[in-house]
Amino acid sequence: MRTERFTFKGHDGSDLSARLDLPDTAPLATALMVHCFTCGKDIPAARRIAARLTGLGIAVLRFDFTGLGHSQGEFENTSFSSNVHDVVAAAAALESRGHAVDLLIGHSLGGAAVLRAAHDIPTVKAVATLGAPYDPGHVTHHFNDALDRIARDGVGEIKLGGRKLRIGKAFVEDISGQNMEQAIRTLKPALLVLHAPRDETVGIDSATRIFLAAKHPKSFVTLDDADHLITRESDADYAADVIAAWATRYLDLRRPAPPIGAPEGVTRVTEADRDGFAQDISASGGKHHLIADEPMAYGGTDRGPSPYQLMAASLGACTSMTLRMYARRKKWPLEGISVDVTHDRMHAQDAPSPGTERIDRFRRDIWLDGPLDAAQRARLMEIADRCPVHRTLETGAKVETILHDQAIPLDDENLERAAI
Repeated sequence: MRTERFTFKGHDGSDLSARLDLPDTAPLATALMVHCFTCGKDIPAARRIAARLTGLGIAVLRFDFTGLGHSQGEFENTSFSSNVHDVVAAAAALESRGHAVDLLIGHSLGGAAVLRAAHDIPTVKAVATLGAPYDPGHVTHHFNDALDRIARDGVGEIKLGGRKLRIGKAFVEDISGQNMEQAIRTLKPALLVLHAPRDETVGIDSATRIFLAAKHPKSFVTLDDADHLITRESDADYAADVIAAWATRYLDLRRPAPPIGAPEGVTRVTEADRDGFAQDISASGGKHHLIADEPMAYGGTDRGPSPYQLMAASLGACTSMTLRMYARRKKWPLEGISVDVTHDRMHAQDAPSPGTERIDRFRRDIWLDGPLDAAQRARLMEIADRCPVHRTLETGAKVETILHDQAIPLDDENLERAAI
């Protein structure tokens, strides 16, 4: 993943800090992610969702609203309307760099902002919200007794999420006067609403009202017991997977098909859980994605097949494909193929001592459906042994390993990320 950092002008001319995460190949689409109220572009949930989409081949821009994070300006002089203007300005900045926005993602109040801003970004094809309020004015419920001071003095200090912030009277008046029904009802892009039923910050009724007000195509997915900020890694991963899978239906993420026999490109494996063994696997520039893991009995979380199960799957899939290719060429009546593969191996704690021969054994059980005669079945069993993966396993392969420097300079932003 490549990253570009730049600034663009916000609604009042302030420089807003932006981070554009790019896939290793030419982006297939572009997403703009908008953070929650008083948060920032680098909260864990936003980082994880951006990483998953980037792996899919989608460029993702995150930015800090005026007066937050690394952006300039005074937060107390902002409003919900100014946030919407900043979202539109971010989209314009992206388009000027050759990345027209296809997908908008908004978290909490940022979700309400993208529902409003989508009308002013004509290239948007899909909008996803996470824990978004139907009534943006709900945030004033968390201001406690500060509302009287803000009304009296024009500005007041609130404490939210352990942080002290100054809120201006214009913000309260602007957000309290917002009516989202028209914006949602006339939304043209496809809509995905993600919300946790137990969200104590923005109630699930907001998701219901947003979903009912919107026209099709629209989808709703529950985030179960996730908290409002989606702080657990597993919840952020789930949200990212859902958004990534859903977005492929509305964004054209097709890549040109490589010629037969061409290299298949890079299969990238990235650690997804430092405390366990879960691994993110992406192939074809992120078009295909799955998770590998180990069973709980071996210290994993069982979120995906083990490495040897993936190897068994490769053997089974290659066997079936090879049989189908041969039968199709011969025009034989092969109606269906099933392959079961099992593997016998010794786990790490049972590994033999140095110098002791170790043999891995794969067993294939093959079922061939259709009115095949005995000679045809016998010939297909011979062909099964010719599948490329089978030959690789039997003859062995050379593995070349190159170590790359992964050192990350500890600039201000990386220090902040490490603190989170």
